[in-house]
Amino acid sequence: MKRYLLLTLSVFLFGCSTTPESNNIHDSTPEPISTDKSGSEDVVKIDEEIKTDDKAVAERPKESQPVIKPTKSVKTSDGKLILGEQEWVYIKGLNINVKARIDTGATTSSVSATDIEKFERDGKDWIKFKLAHNEQSSREYSLPVERWVKIKQSSNVNKLQERAVIVAWVQVGDVKVHTEFTLTDRTHLNFGMLMGRSFFRDIAVVDVSKKYVQPKVAIK
Repeated sequence: MKRYLLLTLSVFLFGCSTTPESNNIHDSTPEPISTDKSGSEDVVKIDEEIKTDDKAVAERPKESQPVIKPTKSVKTSDGKLILGEQEWVYIKGLNINVKARIDTGATTSSVSATDIEKFERDGKDWIKFKLAHNEQSSREYSLPVERWVKIKQSSNVNKLQERAVIVAWVQVGDVKVHTEFTLTDRTHLNFGMLMGRSFFRDIAVVDVSKKYVQPKVAIK
C-alpha cells in the first residue's frame, strides 16, 4: 500500500514540475507573424528609398550642353562654304552683324528697312533709309540705287510693289561678296535679313538641318 502511494505521489510531482517548463518554452517562442512583419517593413523602406532616389534623379535638371561656337570657316572638300538655315552676316559698310535666314527659294536677298525715301544726286537715283527690326532702328543711311525691281505680293498677286536694289559688301565666315539687296519693311517677320540664291550661288551649299555653321565676324 505504501509503495502504491509513493508511486502515485511521484507521478503527480513529476507532472507538476514539467507543466511550468512547457509554459515557459511556449511564452519565450517569438510569434512567426511578428518576425514576418518586421522583415516586410524593412523591404518597404528599402523600396521607398530607391524610389525616392530615382525621383530625385528624374527631377534633377539636365545640364545644358555647352554651345560650341565655330572659330573658323566650315567648307566642303572643294572649298565651298557650308551654310545653315540661319547665319550671321556681316555688312562691311555698316560695320554690323545681322542674323539672316538663308532662303533657297528666294532669288534676291533683302534687308529690313523703314523710312525709305527716294531722292536724286548728280542725276542718279539714291535712297535713304534706316535699318529696323525687333523694335530697334539704326541711324539713317544713303546709298545709290543699283536698279529697281517689281515684286508680286503673296497676299495680292495682282499688285506689284517697286523696291530699290542696293549693293553692299557682306561677309559670311571668311568669304566676302559684293551682293544685291532689296529694301523692304521686314519688321513683322522673324528675320531682318534674308539671303537668296544670288548671294550663295557658286560659293556655298546649304544644309537646312543646321544653324550658324560659320563663325561670327568680329567687329573692329
